[in-house]
Amino acid sequence: MPSYTAPTKDMDFILHNVLKVSEQDTPGYADLDRDFTSAILEEAGKLASEVLAPLNVVGDTEGCVLENGVVRTPTGFKDAFEQVKAGGWTGIDLPEEYGGQNMPYIMYTAVGETSSAANQAFTMYQGLTHGAASAILAHGSEEQKNTYLPKMTSCEWTGTMNLTEPHCGTDLGLMRTKAVPQDDGSFKISGQKIFISAGEHDMADNIIHLVLAKIPGGPEGIKGVSLFIVPKFMVNEDGSLGARNGASCGKIEEKMGIHGNSTCVMNYDEATGYLLGEEHKGMRAMFTMMNEARIGVGMQGLAQAEVAYQNALEYAKDRLQGRAVTGDENPDGPADPLIVHPDIRRNLLDQKSFVEGGRAFLLWGSQMIDQSHRGGDEAAEGLVSLLTPIIKGFLTDEGYDMTVQAQQVYGGHGYIEEWGMSQFTRDARIAMIYEGANGVQALDLVGRKLAQDGGKHVMAFFDLVKSFIKENEGNEALKADFLDPLKEASKHLQAAGMFFMQNGMKNPNAALAGSYDFMHLFGHVCLGLMWAQMGKAAMDAVESGEGDTAFYKTKIATGRYYMKRRLPATSMHLTRIESGADTVMELEAEAF
Repeated sequence: MPSYTAPTKDMDFILHNVLKVSEQDTPGYADLDRDFTSAILEEAGKLASEVLAPLNVVGDTEGCVLENGVVRTPTGFKDAFEQVKAGGWTGIDLPEEYGGQNMPYIMYTAVGETSSAANQAFTMYQGLTHGAASAILAHGSEEQKNTYLPKMTSCEWTGTMNLTEPHCGTDLGLMRTKAVPQDDGSFKISGQKIFISAGEHDMADNIIHLVLAKIPGGPEGIKGVSLFIVPKFMVNEDGSLGARNGASCGKIEEKMGIHGNSTCVMNYDEATGYLLGEEHKGMRAMFTMMNEARIGVGMQGLAQAEVAYQNALEYAKDRLQGRAVTGDENPDGPADPLIVHPDIRRNLLDQKSFVEGGRAFLLWGSQMIDQSHRGGDEAAEGLVSLLTPIIKGFLTDEGYDMTVQAQQVYGGHGYIEEWGMSQFTRDARIAMIYEGANGVQALDLVGRKLAQDGGKHVMAFFDLVKSFIKENEGNEALKADFLDPLKEASKHLQAAGMFFMQNGMKNPNAALAGSYDFMHLFGHVCLGLMWAQMGKAAMDAVESGEGDTAFYKTKIATGRYYMKRRLPATSMHLTRIESGADTVMELEAEAF
C-alpha cells in the first residue's frame, strides 16, 4: 500500500526562507513564526499520514453507495471526518465569530495540501464546504451568516456548489433550473444538476447546497442567473433542523477516480431556496467560490504529484534492476537499484523540481489572497486574479503528467492496482476538468485576464521578474544558474504577449489557438521565478552556515535542473504561439 509523509520541511523553507511570512505586514502574518507554523503543519501531517492516507485505497475500492436516497460513504470515512472536525481543521482560516481559527489563507492552503495528498476524495467534503461558506460570508445577509456559518465552519453541516446541468457545462447561460418567487421572500427551485461533488452523504447532519438558477422574467443568458441557498433539511428559527427539503440525489456517477467522493445527480423539486446576494448577480457570488476552488484544484494537482513522487522515489531506491553503466553500485547484490540509471534520475527530477516549484507558486498565490482579503492590497488582488487560471491549469496538467511519470518508474507494477499508483493518476485526472476545464482556463487567461485593467497586472508581473533579476545580478552563481534562464524565459513570455496584441484584434483565432501554450509558457516562467527565489534563499542559508546545509544544497541542485531542463520549454511554446491559427483552423469540420 502506498504511504505519505507531509513535506513539512519544504513548506517551512518556502514560508520562512522564501516568502518570509512572519516579516510581512499583512494582518495575522506576525503570528506566523517558525515554531507556530511548524507545530500546525506537523499535526496536520500526522493526521494526514496516520488517519487519512490509509483510507485512500478504501475509498477507491469501496466507493460510495446510494441506498433509499442516502449515500453511504466508504468504511472509516465517518470516523475520520469526526477526527478532522474535532481538531478544528475544517475552519482553520474562517472567522472566529463563526467558530473558526482566523488563520491566514496561506495556512489553510498548506494544511490542505497534506490532507489532499493523503486522500483527495475525502478532503473534498470539507473543501467544498469551505468554498460554500466563503460565498455565504462574502455575499450573505447577517441572518444567513448566523444561520449557516457556525455549523458549516465546524462541518456539522457541509456544503456544495451546483452549476452544471445535463445540457450545459461551461455555458451556464443555457441553464434551465428555475427559481419561482414566493410571497414569504423565498423561492421554489426546480431543475436538475449533475456532477455535484459531495451532493449527498452520511457524514453531516445537513447539507447546504448553493444552486444557480434563473428567476422567470429575468435577463437572458448568463446575466439572468441568480444564486440560492437550498438546505437539505429546513432550518428552524431556533437553529434546529426541520422538514426534509425538496432536494434529493437521483444517482451517483460512476467515474474514473475520486471514488470516495459522492458525485451526485441532484434533483430539485420545488425545493425551498433563499437568494444569496442580488437577483441576477449569481455569477458574481458564485465566483467567490469558484476562484477559491480553482486555487484549491491547483493544489490537488500538486498534491497528487507529491504523493506519487514520494512512492516512486522509494521504489526507485529499493527495486533492483540492471547495472549502472559506469560500474556496479551495489556489488553485493544481484543488480543495482533503479535510481542509478540516468533516465530514472531524469524522471524523478522532473517530478521533484515540479512539485517543489509548484508548491512555492501555490503558497505565493495564497499569500497574495491574504494580502488582498486581509490587507486590502488591490495590486495583489489583480495579480492573483491574473495568475489563478495558471495555478489551476498549469499545476493540474503538470501534476497529472507527474503521476504518470511516477507510474512509469514502477514499470508494469505501476499499472497493477495492487501497488496503488494508478489511483494517483486517476484521481489527478479530474483536476484538469472540474472548476473550469483547463482549455477554458487558458481562454480566460488570454481572452480576459491579460487585458484586464489595461494590462497593468501582467505588466506588474514582468516588473516583478525584472526587479528580482536586477536586485540580484551581482550574485554570479545565482545569475548563471537561475537569473539568466529566467530572463530568457521572461522574454519568451513577453514576445508571446506581443504576438497576441499585434494579431489578436484582427484575427482572434490567432490568439485563442495559442492560449493553451501561453498558459503553460506562463506557468513555466512562474515556476522559474519561484526557483530563482528559492535558489537565492538556499544560497543565503548555505552561506550563513545555519540550518540543514545538505537540504539547501539539494534545493539548489534541484533548481538548477528545473532551469536547465524544464524551463527551456518556453521556447517551444512561443514557437507554437507564433505559428498562429492557420494550421489549427485550416481543416473544415467535416474533414476531421
